[in-house]
Amino acid sequence: MAGPIKLLSVGAFTLDTILRVETLPAHQGKFIASDGVQIASGMATSAACAAHRLGANVSLWASAGDDAVGDRLIAEIEAEGVDCSLVRRVAGARSALAAILVDAHGERIIVPFYDSRAQADPDTLPLADLSAFDAVLVDVRWPGAAALALAAARDAGRPAILDADTAPVEVLERLLPLASHIVASEPAARIVCGHALDPESACADLASRTDAFVAVTGGAAGTWWHDRGAGRVRHVEAPKVKAIDTLAAGDVFHGAFAVGLAEAMPPELALRFASAAAALKCLRFGGRLGAPDRAETMAMMAAHWPPSEQIEQKA
Repeated sequence: MAGPIKLLSVGAFTLDTILRVETLPAHQGKFIASDGVQIASGMATSAACAAHRLGANVSLWASAGDDAVGDRLIAEIEAEGVDCSLVRRVAGARSALAAILVDAHGERIIVPFYDSRAQADPDTLPLADLSAFDAVLVDVRWPGAAALALAAARDAGRPAILDADTAPVEVLERLLPLASHIVASEPAARIVCGHALDPESACADLASRTDAFVAVTGGAAGTWWHDRGAGRVRHVEAPKVKAIDTLAAGDVFHGAFAVGLAEAMPPELALRFASAAAALKCLRFGGRLGAPDRAETMAMMAAHWPPSEQIEQKA
């Protein structure tokens, strides 16, 4: 490639307080954490930081209050190397917060707070068009902005990638038709399908509802994706690791997948790239702070998929 790809990430921007405990509480009381960190995060933000570590030039379009928390969020993400010039500041609004508990097995409880004033739908895109970007990735936390960005990306002939996570069905149904690439969590797939399905069946069901590329992620169980050329659902294994912290693993996955698509990797190779990056993140406490760099990710891919199973870089 001539140079680093350019990615736009759209959506959540929160100040996360992450505390490590032995077990997740099952009753009220006081619990002592063994570790803790407070960082700027959020789905789209974590994906943006992960993509930057993997070699992309990334811009974040998010919304924050005009408060001290918003100042801190922008300063931290700019220090990571992500362009925050498109971040909207809303007068009188509070920036988003999240409290997160992570247990000894890496599982977590997340309690976010979003000020509806900061999350109000934008009237327009922050740029005249999105043709300067090689791909656009959106989450479900700022639906009005996500809808604008997905539509503009498709108009510009760029991958319009939806991180379809747990959200009201109305939000998912609004965004799904606008995306060229849908990577859904199992819970989101079940919300859309309206009944309990295994990930493979959910992937097939989702693919029947759209002409987009469709994948359903299952964490350590891997990812199922619909191969339209072959007319069937295929599976990509996740590298086996002992998880320390699964927080932001999905965000890292989406950021890496967006990088892979923007670099013209074939879908299965992009999913392997994303799976390797997400697995490495799970080895480290601290949410998005555990996102790997490019060399680590390529080494994990080489270790997990032997040369006989390698896929050509270009489609």
